[in-house]
Amino acid sequence: MFEKIKKVMSAEEAAAAITMTEDLIKIKAARDAELKAIIDGTDSRKVIIIGPCSADNEDAVIDYVTRLAKLAEEVKDKFMLMPRIYTGKPRTKGEGYKGMMHSPDPHSKSTDIESGILHLRHMHIRAIRESGLTAADEMLYPDNLDYVLDILSYIAVGARSCENQQHRLVASGIDVPVGIKNPMNGSFGVTLNSIYAAQISNEFKYGGYQVKTSGNKYAHAVLRGSVNVHGNNMPNYHYEDVIRFREMYIQQRLANPAIIIDTNHSNSGKNPFEQIRIAKEIFGNMRYGDFRSIVKGLLIESYIKDGNQGVDGCEYGKSVTDACLGWEKSEALIKDLAAMI
Repeated sequence: MFEKIKKVMSAEEAAAAITMTEDLIKIKAARDAELKAIIDGTDSRKVIIIGPCSADNEDAVIDYVTRLAKLAEEVKDKFMLMPRIYTGKPRTKGEGYKGMMHSPDPHSKSTDIESGILHLRHMHIRAIRESGLTAADEMLYPDNLDYVLDILSYIAVGARSCENQQHRLVASGIDVPVGIKNPMNGSFGVTLNSIYAAQISNEFKYGGYQVKTSGNKYAHAVLRGSVNVHGNNMPNYHYEDVIRFREMYIQQRLANPAIIIDTNHSNSGKNPFEQIRIAKEIFGNMRYGDFRSIVKGLLIESYIKDGNQGVDGCEYGKSVTDACLGWEKSEALIKDLAAMI
Protein backbone atom coordinates (compact mmCIF):
# COMPACT_ATOMS: atom_id res chain seq x y z
CA MET A 1 0.00 0.00 0.00
CA PHE A 2 1.31 3.44 -0.94
CA GLU A 3 0.40 6.70 0.76
CA LYS A 4 0.81 9.72 -1.53
CA ILE A 5 2.46 12.37 0.65
CA LYS A 6 2.95 15.14 -1.93
CA LYS A 7 3.67 15.59 -5.62
CA VAL A 8 7.33 16.23 -6.41
CA MET A 9 8.38 18.83 -8.98
CA SER A 10 9.51 17.61 -12.39
CA ALA A 11 13.11 17.54 -13.58
CA GLU A 12 12.29 20.44 -15.92
CA GLU A 13 10.95 22.49 -13.03
CA ALA A 14 14.01 21.73 -10.91
CA ALA A 15 16.35 22.72 -13.76
CA ALA A 16 14.44 25.96 -14.25
CA ALA A 17 14.67 26.73 -10.52
CA ILE A 18 18.43 26.07 -10.27
CA THR A 19 20.03 26.44 -13.68
CA MET A 20 23.31 25.67 -15.38
CA THR A 21 24.56 28.90 -16.95
CA GLU A 22 26.23 28.92 -20.37
CA ASP A 23 29.74 29.15 -18.92
CA LEU A 24 29.12 26.11 -16.71
CA ILE A 25 27.62 24.16 -19.62
CA LYS A 26 30.87 24.77 -21.54
CA ILE A 27 32.94 23.55 -18.58
CA LYS A 28 30.87 20.37 -18.42
CA ALA A 29 31.18 19.75 -22.18
CA ALA A 30 34.97 20.08 -21.99
CA ARG A 31 35.18 17.81 -18.93
CA ASP A 32 32.90 15.22 -20.55
CA ALA A 33 35.15 15.08 -23.62
CA GLU A 34 38.28 14.88 -21.46
CA LEU A 35 36.96 11.89 -19.53
CA LYS A 36 35.74 10.10 -22.65
CA ALA A 37 39.22 10.42 -24.13
CA ILE A 38 40.71 8.73 -21.05
CA ILE A 39 38.16 5.91 -21.19
CA ASP A 40 38.72 5.24 -24.91
CA GLY A 41 42.50 5.52 -24.59
CA THR A 42 43.14 8.53 -26.80
CA ASP A 43 44.32 10.33 -23.65
CA SER A 44 46.90 8.24 -21.77
CA ARG A 45 46.34 9.97 -18.44
CA LYS A 46 44.38 8.31 -15.62
CA VAL A 47 41.25 9.53 -13.86
CA ILE A 48 40.95 9.60 -10.09
CA ILE A 49 37.38 9.85 -8.82
CA ILE A 50 37.72 10.95 -5.25
CA GLY A 51 35.54 12.35 -2.50
CA PRO A 52 33.33 11.54 0.48
CA CYS A 53 31.26 8.41 0.82
CA SER A 54 28.21 10.66 0.99
CA ALA A 55 27.85 14.38 0.31
CA ASP A 56 26.14 15.26 3.58
CA ASN A 57 27.11 18.91 4.13
CA GLU A 58 27.26 21.41 1.27
CA ASP A 59 29.86 23.74 2.77
CA ALA A 60 32.21 20.87 3.67
CA VAL A 61 31.80 19.35 0.20
CA ILE A 62 32.58 22.68 -1.50
CA ASP A 63 35.58 23.15 0.79
CA TYR A 64 36.81 19.69 -0.25
CA VAL A 65 36.20 20.23 -3.96
CA THR A 66 37.99 23.60 -4.04
CA ARG A 67 41.01 21.97 -2.39
CA LEU A 68 40.81 19.25 -5.02
CA ALA A 69 40.75 21.83 -7.82
CA LYS A 70 44.09 23.26 -6.68
CA LEU A 71 45.60 19.79 -6.55
CA ALA A 72 44.11 18.98 -9.98
CA GLU A 73 46.09 21.83 -11.49
CA GLU A 74 49.33 20.47 -9.98
CA VAL A 75 48.88 16.95 -11.37
CA LYS A 76 47.00 17.73 -14.60
CA ASP A 77 49.73 16.21 -16.78
CA LYS A 78 49.20 12.82 -15.11
CA PHE A 79 45.60 12.79 -13.87
CA MET A 80 42.12 14.07 -14.38
CA LEU A 81 40.66 14.55 -10.89
CA MET A 82 36.91 14.01 -10.64
CA PRO A 83 35.16 14.87 -7.36
CA ARG A 84 32.87 12.20 -6.00
CA ILE A 85 29.67 13.97 -4.88
CA TYR A 86 27.24 11.16 -4.05
CA THR A 87 23.81 12.40 -3.03
CA GLY A 88 21.93 9.09 -2.69
CA LYS A 89 23.08 6.25 -0.47
CA PRO A 90 22.04 2.60 -0.83
CA ARG A 91 21.20 1.00 2.51
CA THR A 92 21.74 -2.72 2.94
CA LYS A 93 18.71 -3.10 5.19
CA GLY A 94 16.75 -0.08 3.96
CA GLU A 95 17.33 1.88 7.18
CA GLY A 96 19.57 4.83 7.92
CA TYR A 97 20.67 8.04 6.18
CA LYS A 98 19.76 7.75 2.49
CA GLY A 99 21.62 10.82 1.31
CA MET A 100 20.87 14.43 0.46
CA MET A 101 18.22 13.40 -2.08
CA HIS A 102 16.09 12.19 0.84
CA SER A 103 17.26 14.46 3.66
CA PRO A 104 19.08 17.76 2.99
CA ASP A 105 19.89 17.83 6.71
CA PRO A 106 21.38 14.51 7.85
CA HIS A 107 20.43 15.37 11.44
CA SER A 108 16.76 15.54 10.51
CA LYS A 109 14.64 12.43 10.91
CA SER A 110 12.18 13.61 8.26
CA THR A 111 12.24 13.01 4.50
CA ASP A 112 11.79 15.88 2.04
CA ILE A 113 12.65 14.70 -1.46
CA GLU A 114 11.75 17.89 -3.33
CA SER A 115 13.89 19.96 -1.00
CA GLY A 116 16.64 17.35 -1.39
CA ILE A 117 16.54 17.64 -5.18
CA LEU A 118 16.91 21.42 -5.02
CA HIS A 119 19.70 21.20 -2.45
CA LEU A 120 21.72 18.67 -4.43
CA ARG A 121 21.37 20.64 -7.67
CA HIS A 122 22.51 23.76 -5.85
CA MET A 123 25.50 21.93 -4.36
CA HIS A 124 26.61 20.32 -7.63
CA ILE A 125 26.30 23.58 -9.58
CA ARG A 126 28.04 25.56 -6.84
CA ALA A 127 30.88 23.02 -6.96
CA ILE A 128 31.32 23.57 -10.70
CA ARG A 129 31.16 27.35 -10.34
CA GLU A 130 33.66 27.56 -7.48
CA SER A 131 36.11 24.85 -8.57
CA GLY A 132 35.70 24.37 -12.32
CA LEU A 133 35.26 20.63 -11.68
CA THR A 134 32.21 18.66 -12.71
CA ALA A 135 31.53 15.61 -10.59
CA ALA A 136 30.51 11.97 -10.33
CA ASP A 137 27.33 10.78 -8.63
CA GLU A 138 25.61 7.42 -8.31
CA MET A 139 22.44 6.53 -10.24
CA LEU A 140 20.73 4.93 -7.28
CA TYR A 141 17.23 5.55 -8.63
CA PRO A 142 17.00 5.61 -12.45
CA ASP A 143 13.73 7.60 -12.28
CA ASN A 144 15.66 10.47 -10.65
CA LEU A 145 18.42 10.66 -13.25
CA ASP A 146 16.87 13.56 -15.17
CA TYR A 147 17.23 15.80 -12.12
CA VAL A 148 21.04 15.66 -12.40
CA LEU A 149 21.87 14.53 -15.93
CA ASP A 150 22.70 18.05 -17.09
CA ILE A 151 25.31 18.58 -14.36
CA LEU A 152 27.30 15.34 -14.09
CA SER A 153 30.35 14.12 -16.04
CA TYR A 154 30.38 10.59 -14.59
CA ILE A 155 27.61 8.31 -13.36
CA ALA A 156 28.09 5.19 -11.26
CA VAL A 157 25.91 2.10 -11.03
CA GLY A 158 26.41 0.40 -7.67
CA ALA A 159 27.08 -3.23 -6.78
CA ARG A 160 23.48 -3.76 -5.62
CA SER A 161 22.11 -2.21 -8.83
CA CYS A 162 24.27 -3.64 -11.60
CA GLU A 163 21.96 -6.61 -12.22
CA ASN A 164 18.84 -4.45 -12.29
CA GLN A 165 17.26 -4.24 -15.74
CA GLN A 166 16.22 -0.59 -15.44
CA HIS A 167 19.71 0.55 -14.42
CA ARG A 168 21.27 -1.26 -17.37
CA LEU A 169 18.78 0.10 -19.89
CA VAL A 170 18.88 3.67 -18.60
CA ALA A 171 22.70 3.56 -18.69
CA SER A 172 22.44 2.84 -22.42
CA GLY A 173 20.86 6.26 -22.96
CA ILE A 174 23.35 8.32 -20.95
CA ASP A 175 25.87 10.37 -22.92
CA VAL A 176 28.65 10.46 -20.30
CA PRO A 177 30.79 7.56 -19.04
CA VAL A 178 28.96 5.15 -16.76
CA GLY A 179 30.94 2.98 -14.35
CA ILE A 180 29.21 -0.31 -13.52
CA LYS A 181 30.43 -2.01 -10.35
CA ASN A 182 30.79 -5.75 -10.09
CA PRO A 183 27.92 -7.25 -8.02
CA MET A 184 28.30 -8.04 -4.35
CA ASN A 185 29.12 -11.68 -5.19
CA GLY A 186 31.95 -10.49 -7.47
CA SER A 187 30.80 -12.18 -10.70
CA PHE A 188 32.85 -10.95 -13.64
CA GLY A 189 30.31 -12.48 -16.03
CA VAL A 190 27.42 -10.50 -14.54
CA THR A 191 29.48 -7.31 -14.71
CA LEU A 192 30.25 -7.84 -18.40
CA ASN A 193 26.62 -8.66 -19.15
CA SER A 194 25.64 -5.36 -17.55
CA ILE A 195 28.19 -3.47 -19.63
CA TYR A 196 26.98 -5.21 -22.78
CA ALA A 197 23.38 -4.18 -22.05
CA ALA A 198 24.49 -0.59 -21.40
CA GLN A 199 26.46 -0.40 -24.65
CA ILE A 200 23.67 -1.51 -27.00
CA SER A 201 20.53 0.32 -28.12
CA ASN A 202 17.42 -0.51 -26.09
CA GLU A 203 13.72 0.30 -26.21
CA PHE A 204 11.74 0.57 -22.96
CA LYS A 205 9.46 2.83 -20.91
CA TYR A 206 11.17 5.80 -19.29
CA GLY A 207 9.83 9.11 -18.01
CA GLY A 208 6.33 8.35 -19.22
CA TYR A 209 7.46 7.58 -22.79
CA GLN A 210 8.47 4.60 -24.87
CA VAL A 211 12.08 5.50 -25.62
CA LYS A 212 14.91 4.17 -27.77
CA THR A 213 18.50 4.67 -26.63
CA SER A 214 21.65 5.02 -28.71
CA GLY A 215 23.80 2.78 -26.49
CA ASN A 216 26.66 4.05 -24.34
CA LYS A 217 30.05 2.96 -25.66
CA TYR A 218 31.71 4.52 -22.61
CA ALA A 219 30.02 2.15 -20.15
CA HIS A 220 32.79 0.29 -18.32
CA ALA A 221 33.66 -1.78 -15.24
CA VAL A 222 34.41 -0.73 -11.68
CA LEU A 223 36.06 -3.47 -9.60
CA ARG A 224 35.14 -3.03 -5.92
CA GLY A 225 35.85 -6.46 -4.46
CA SER A 226 33.15 -8.88 -3.32
CA VAL A 227 31.67 -10.62 -0.30
CA ASN A 228 31.62 -14.43 -0.19
CA VAL A 229 28.90 -16.65 1.26
CA HIS A 230 30.61 -16.52 4.67
CA GLY A 231 30.57 -12.71 4.73
CA ASN A 232 34.29 -12.34 4.07
CA ASN A 233 35.61 -9.53 1.87
CA MET A 234 37.37 -10.76 -1.28
CA PRO A 235 39.51 -8.16 -3.07
CA ASN A 236 39.76 -8.08 -6.87
CA TYR A 237 42.32 -5.34 -7.50
CA HIS A 238 45.37 -7.62 -7.78
CA TYR A 239 47.23 -8.10 -11.07
CA GLU A 240 45.83 -11.59 -11.62
CA ASP A 241 42.22 -10.42 -11.12
CA VAL A 242 42.60 -7.53 -13.51
CA ILE A 243 44.29 -9.57 -16.25
CA ARG A 244 41.63 -12.29 -16.01
CA PHE A 245 38.91 -9.68 -16.25
CA ARG A 246 40.69 -8.10 -19.22
CA GLU A 247 40.73 -11.45 -21.04
CA MET A 248 36.99 -11.89 -20.49
CA TYR A 249 36.37 -8.27 -21.54
CA ILE A 250 38.19 -8.76 -24.84
CA GLN A 251 36.34 -12.01 -25.54
CA GLN A 252 33.06 -10.10 -25.30
CA ARG A 253 34.27 -7.62 -27.95
CA LEU A 254 32.88 -4.69 -26.02
CA ALA A 255 33.71 -1.12 -26.97
CA ASN A 256 36.47 0.68 -25.10
CA PRO A 257 37.50 -1.98 -22.55
CA ALA A 258 38.14 -0.05 -19.34
CA ILE A 259 38.39 -0.72 -15.63
CA ILE A 260 38.34 1.71 -12.73
CA ILE A 261 39.38 0.16 -9.43
CA ASP A 262 37.56 1.08 -6.24
CA THR A 263 40.19 1.14 -3.50
CA ASN A 264 37.66 0.99 -0.66
CA HIS A 265 34.60 -1.21 0.02
CA SER A 266 35.39 -4.93 -0.23
CA ASN A 267 38.83 -4.25 -1.68
CA SER A 268 39.91 -2.61 1.58
CA GLY A 269 37.46 -4.30 3.95
CA LYS A 270 36.14 -0.74 4.45
CA ASN A 271 39.38 0.27 6.14
CA PRO A 272 39.98 3.64 4.45
CA PHE A 273 43.67 3.73 5.37
CA GLU A 274 44.28 0.56 3.34
CA GLN A 275 43.44 2.63 0.27
CA ILE A 276 46.96 4.08 0.31
CA ARG A 277 48.63 0.66 0.05
CA ILE A 278 46.08 -0.61 -2.47
CA ALA A 279 46.42 2.42 -4.75
CA LYS A 280 50.20 2.12 -4.72
CA GLU A 281 50.06 -1.60 -5.52
CA ILE A 282 47.77 -0.83 -8.47
CA PHE A 283 50.10 1.87 -9.75
CA GLY A 284 53.07 -0.42 -9.27
CA ASN A 285 51.38 -2.79 -11.71
CA MET A 286 51.05 -0.01 -14.29
CA ARG A 287 54.52 -0.99 -15.53
CA TYR A 288 52.88 -3.98 -17.22
CA GLY A 289 51.37 -2.91 -20.53
CA ASP A 290 48.20 -5.02 -20.51
CA PHE A 291 47.38 -3.88 -16.98
CA ARG A 292 48.10 -0.22 -17.72
CA SER A 293 46.08 -0.20 -20.93
CA ILE A 294 42.85 -1.34 -19.32
CA VAL A 295 43.03 0.26 -15.86
CA LYS A 296 41.92 3.83 -16.46
CA GLY A 297 41.99 5.03 -12.89
CA LEU A 298 40.84 4.76 -9.29
CA LEU A 299 37.82 5.45 -7.12
CA ILE A 300 38.88 6.66 -3.66
CA GLU A 301 36.74 7.55 -0.64
CA SER A 302 38.18 10.69 0.92
CA TYR A 303 36.98 13.67 2.93
CA ILE A 304 38.47 16.48 4.99
CA LYS A 305 38.83 14.46 8.21
CA ASP A 306 39.96 10.85 8.63
CA GLY A 307 37.42 8.21 9.61
CA ASN A 308 33.70 8.63 10.18
CA GLN A 309 31.11 9.55 12.78
CA GLY A 310 27.47 8.76 13.46
CA VAL A 311 24.81 10.52 11.44
CA ASP A 312 24.15 12.72 14.47
CA GLY A 313 27.80 13.77 14.64
CA CYS A 314 28.74 17.40 14.17
CA GLU A 315 32.45 17.22 13.28
CA TYR A 316 33.01 19.28 10.14
CA GLY A 317 34.24 17.37 7.11
CA LYS A 318 33.98 13.89 8.65
CA SER A 319 31.89 11.23 6.91
CA VAL A 320 28.54 10.25 8.42
CA THR A 321 28.53 6.99 6.44
CA ASP A 322 31.59 4.88 5.53
CA ALA A 323 34.97 5.93 6.90
CA CYS A 324 37.13 8.00 4.55
CA LEU A 325 40.76 8.96 4.10
CA GLY A 326 41.41 12.51 5.35
CA TRP A 327 42.53 15.36 3.09
CA GLU A 328 46.21 15.47 4.04
CA LYS A 329 46.66 11.75 3.41
CA SER A 330 44.64 11.95 0.19
CA GLU A 331 46.67 14.85 -1.16
CA ALA A 332 49.94 13.08 -0.34
CA LEU A 333 48.67 9.88 -1.97
CA ILE A 334 47.78 11.57 -5.24
CA LYS A 335 51.17 13.27 -5.38
CA ASP A 336 52.90 9.94 -4.68
CA LEU A 337 50.90 8.24 -7.43
CA ALA A 338 51.75 11.01 -9.88
CA ALA A 339 55.42 10.33 -9.20
CA MET A 340 54.92 6.61 -9.94
CA ILE A 341 53.49 6.97 -13.43
